[in-house]
Amino acid sequence: MQYCSQAYVDVLQANGIGISMTEKGASLENAVAERINGIIKQEYLDTWCIDTVAQARAALERAVFLYNSDRPHNSISNLTPDQAHTGTMKIKRLWKNYYLKRTPVNAVQDVLSTVNLSSDINQNL
Repeated sequence: MQYCSQAYVDVLQANGIGISMTEKGASLENAVAERINGIIKQEYLDTWCIDTVAQARAALERAVFLYNSDRPHNSISNLTPDQAHTGTMKIKRLWKNYYLKRTPVNAVQDVLSTVNLSSDINQNL
């Protein structure tokens, strides 16, 4: 609720800070964003010495680059996101999709249906 308060929005705008919130208050989108933010903080930013805003910007840019290009993700067949988005390899989907309408990650291999992880896991045992 605090993120929607006018006082909070005023402080952001007065300092030239972009406001980033999910569309239509979709709480499931927030969970994905928080997961990615947590990984970037814990695996990259917490281990780097950052003293200035310029260093913070450079470090964040580097962390996002490493997250997308060097860090294998178990949920996408241990590929990096870059490989998953641009590759032609078959990827076994291991994530749960809560949205019926979405843009495919890779139209060649992505199916526009929801996935139930618990039933998928049981079928593969």
